[in-house]
Amino acid sequence: MNSLDANIRDNSTKGQLNAIRDNGNVPAIIYGGKDQNQKISVSKKFLKALIEKENFLSNIITLKIDGKSQNVLPREVKYHILSDEPTHVDFLRVLPGVKITIEVPVNFINHEKSPGLKRGGVLNIVRRKVELKCPSEKIPENLTIDLDGIDIGESFKISSVKLDSEVTPTIQGRDFVIATLAAPTVMKEPEKPAEAEAVEGAEGAEGTEGAAAAADGEKPAAEGAKGDKKEGDDKKPADKKPAEEKK
Repeated sequence: MNSLDANIRDNSTKGQLNAIRDNGNVPAIIYGGKDQNQKISVSKKFLKALIEKENFLSNIITLKIDGKSQNVLPREVKYHILSDEPTHVDFLRVLPGVKITIEVPVNFINHEKSPGLKRGGVLNIVRRKVELKCPSEKIPENLTIDLDGIDIGESFKISSVKLDSEVTPTIQGRDFVIATLAAPTVMKEPEKPAEAEAVEGAEGAEGTEGAAAAADGEKPAAEGAKGDKKEGDDKKPADKKPAEEKK
């Protein structure tokens, strides 16, 4: 579990908030439960390091405030519109028995053991995160889907994921799909047989010989041609129908 040092802040003006940010800290607030909301500030440097980690908003963090520890869940981070630096954070108290709604990431394992992926199949991820309702102390780190032995055409539904009895998806009434293993989108052209390549090579050679003969001025005799010119040879042949244009 990640931890973060925090300091209690007592400010009431915008100028005081800006002073906190200018000193390298980020204003934050802790809410939830029977206790009052608590204003704190945390180091921007260490906060950014946690944000850069995967799934910041679905991982419990231990805040250390004046020597006391408080487990919280990040619920919202506000950023500066230009610099994209964090400017405020909301933390929810993690209290036993209190249920919350949270998006949990889906993690796929054993890609190398899937015969479908080995044959060029594509893992089509429908939901990278699934929204769950669960006690704050039982938030799953992720939902794990095992690809071992999975072939093309198979799918993963929420019913195939093992969840604690107190953890339920917010979507009820249907067994929704999380991912499918689909066939390749582009089929590989089969290799040309060696025999066909040899035939094409021979035809190409004949074409080359004909071209060479034409270059030397030799004209092949037309079948049935005679040296004497017959009456009517000067007549203009009938116009041939033009080849149909390719559309």
